[in-house]
Amino acid sequence: MHKHSDTSPERGPGPTITRAINAPVEVVWAVLADGWSYATWVVGASRVRAVDETWPAAGSRIHHSFGPWPLTIEDYTRAGGSEPLTDLELTARAWPVGEARVRLRLESRGEGACEVSISEDAVRGPGTLIPAPLRHLILIPRNRETLFRLALLAEGRHRHGAAG
Repeated sequence: MHKHSDTSPERGPGPTITRAINAPVEVVWAVLADGWSYATWVVGASRVRAVDETWPAAGSRIHHSFGPWPLTIEDYTRAGGSEPLTDLELTARAWPVGEARVRLRLESRGEGACEVSISEDAVRGPGTLIPAPLRHLILIPRNRETLFRLALLAEGRHRHGAAG
C-alpha cells in the first residue's frame, strides 16, 4: 500500500510518497544503513563503488554510479544527518543533472510493520530549471518504485531473519 501527499515541512522537500512495509523499523533501517544495498533500492542508481565506513552518519558518503551503462555518471550521495530508526536526510548528486534533497522517515506500526515516507526535490543544478509540477510528475512514480524496492529488501530480510 502506498499513498501520495503534498509537501509538508515535517516531511521534507517535494512530493511525499508513503508505503506500509511488513517488516519492523529496525530491519528497514538496516537496509538504509547498508550503503552497499543503495543501488538495489534507489531507482536510477546503477552500482555502488564505495561506502564510507561511517555511513549513514552526517557527512558520510555512498559513491555510486547513476544511469544506464555506458552513459553512467559517477557521483555520490551524502548523508545530511540521521536519527537511527526514524529519519535519514540525503543530498543525492548526479552532476551534470544536479543535486536533490531526499528525506526518508520511518514510523513503527506495531510489531513487524512500519510506514516509510520519502520526499525529494531538486535543490541545485539544471534540474531546478524544470518547473516543480513537471519535476514532481517524474519524482512521484520514481519514488513509489524506490519504496517498493526498499519494501522487497526489508520484507525479504525480515522473512529470512537477516536484519543486517
